[in-house]
Amino acid sequence: MLLDRRAFSFGSAALLTGCATVGGRPRTFADCTPLPKVLADESRVIRTVAGLRPYRRSGFVVRREALGDKALVHNYGHGGGGITLSWGSSKLAIELGLQGHSGPVAVIGSGVMGLSTARLVQEAGFPVTIYTAALPPDTTSNIAGGQFHPFSVFRDSEVTAEFRAQFARALDYSWRRFQIMVGEDYGVRWLPTYVESDSPEEKVIATFPPVNRMLRPAEHPFPIDSMRRYDTMYVETGRYLREMLRDFEIAGGKIEIRRFASPADIAALPEPLVFNCTGLGSRNLFNDLGLHPARGQLAILEPQPEVRYAALGDFGYMFPRPDGIILGGTFEIDEWDATPQPAAIARIVASHKRFFDSFRCAA
Repeated sequence: MLLDRRAFSFGSAALLTGCATVGGRPRTFADCTPLPKVLADESRVIRTVAGLRPYRRSGFVVRREALGDKALVHNYGHGGGGITLSWGSSKLAIELGLQGHSGPVAVIGSGVMGLSTARLVQEAGFPVTIYTAALPPDTTSNIAGGQFHPFSVFRDSEVTAEFRAQFARALDYSWRRFQIMVGEDYGVRWLPTYVESDSPEEKVIATFPPVNRMLRPAEHPFPIDSMRRYDTMYVETGRYLREMLRDFEIAGGKIEIRRFASPADIAALPEPLVFNCTGLGSRNLFNDLGLHPARGQLAILEPQPEVRYAALGDFGYMFPRPDGIILGGTFEIDEWDATPQPAAIARIVASHKRFFDSFRCAA
């Protein structure tokens, strides 16, 4: 199930009591495989952020329609899977838009979806102008944790077979595209990832990523008996978006800072083909009332270079990046205030502190 992966209830008793243990205390093992502890403490928080994910229960939109004498292709509504699906969803969008097209192209939005779409259009040989109200780092994409994994994308009971096929194609292309971008220049790297097997995460891990396995209790230090490990990619979003923007400009792309109040404003653009990558902005711009904000709040700790793994479960999630240890998180539907809430941030940090302080062994 690919829904609400980060819908952790920080007010619940389950969160406040920390992670599951055996007999009230974690079992210890003499041969426990150690990992470095994350030093989760409020004194180590270097910044806090909150962003509004564009979430649709029926899944993201990739659709072509006419706008006056223009072709308009939508590419928005990816929930918590924007980074993950960016290349694949944009690939589907350009296949709809570029067939039989000639001439310049407009892309509305400069988040990860807009930049991915613009780069694919450039690779196909067309001149592109990005129209955007804000540039990185002032986009929702900059706030993303950056894990490659298709979570919080749709509600399983509300999608069609056609959407599932679209989703599978997008995921496959993105999975392969990010692999050729691994390295310091784009800030993409592989990391082992540990997930509590009875958490919402585990529902999708059975098939993706393709290499994953259950661990014996002695194979990990976590205060939970049932853990699964898989390897996936993590994106340092600030660095990645800067490099993507640089690639776009080197390839001759143009940028114009501009806001659009209505589809009529878009219809007045000179380009005959327009890609709409406005994310949550599509709710008002195109009256998509199925699009909802899903607020995510993060506490970022001072970097720990020795921490080279990620962990997820009922306690939250921890992604290590060179720019800081990312602690999450929340998935708060229909919260429009993109401001970190001090009480929620404190609970995020406290939950992770209890978890990492309960390690059965540590490096």
